[in-house]
Amino acid sequence: MGAHRENVVKAFDEFRQEIDEHHDRRERLIKISRDATNLSKKVIFLLHRTMTEESNNDSNPSLRVVRRGREKLREVQALYAQIRFEVQAEQFWQYHRAVSPGLQEYIEALGFAHYLEHGTMVSYEEVQLSLSDENGIPYFTLPKEDYLLGLSDVTGELMRFAISGIAQKGGRARAREVCAFVRQCKADFERLTPYVKELSKKQAVTSQSLEKIEDAVYAIVVRGSEYDIPPDMLDDLIAQSISTFSSNTSAKTRLGQIDVRRGDDYDEI
Repeated sequence: MGAHRENVVKAFDEFRQEIDEHHDRRERLIKISRDATNLSKKVIFLLHRTMTEESNNDSNPSLRVVRRGREKLREVQALYAQIRFEVQAEQFWQYHRAVSPGLQEYIEALGFAHYLEHGTMVSYEEVQLSLSDENGIPYFTLPKEDYLLGLSDVTGELMRFAISGIAQKGGRARAREVCAFVRQCKADFERLTPYVKELSKKQAVTSQSLEKIEDAVYAIVVRGSEYDIPPDMLDDLIAQSISTFSSNTSAKTRLGQIDVRRGDDYDEI
């Protein structure tokens, strides 16, 4: 009887140790994900701010701005390098929800930087390679749903990019390009909404972003046809016409994205 009791106690001690290890690992992963989220947000703000400042003095500031952004993104990649020591193989999927919010924010920052540099959307292979070591071995397998959800968030940043710089040199043509690009992204993502959870909510935010860009581009076309004035004066007139977009767009759209990817995700694992 005593030996049986000792075996039971030993078994429950092992269970306790396993559960404690699980919770400790989960907390470490949540911290990594939150740090990655904060750093990625800073990269996005850096890209927006620097593009706005340097566009006034440089006809093509994108490469220099993106270089600065990618340097900061290496800090995020270093955080994700730690994950491979925390989870091995299939263990990653057990803790997927702990790291998913940070992954989406990282992909959003990387996708925005990639668009500024190339004018295209970053591919799955490029994102996976950025989350690999110097030998090309991935830290973990990038979930395709996180890739798609992160890309969907890029459309919100493109909307801010288009509207904030619309009165700058080349801003009107850039706004039209971004408008066409976001419209195509929305159409492409629409086909995947039945297969990716939460993508339909992201699509609603993308629709709002697209509507704001279209309104701004419409204002450009209408104002440009109404007045036969020099381009510099037209830029000033357009800046006045869209001033309400700049003040209201950022908070509203960001709130929409936070509703989809909120901090509570960490606590639902």
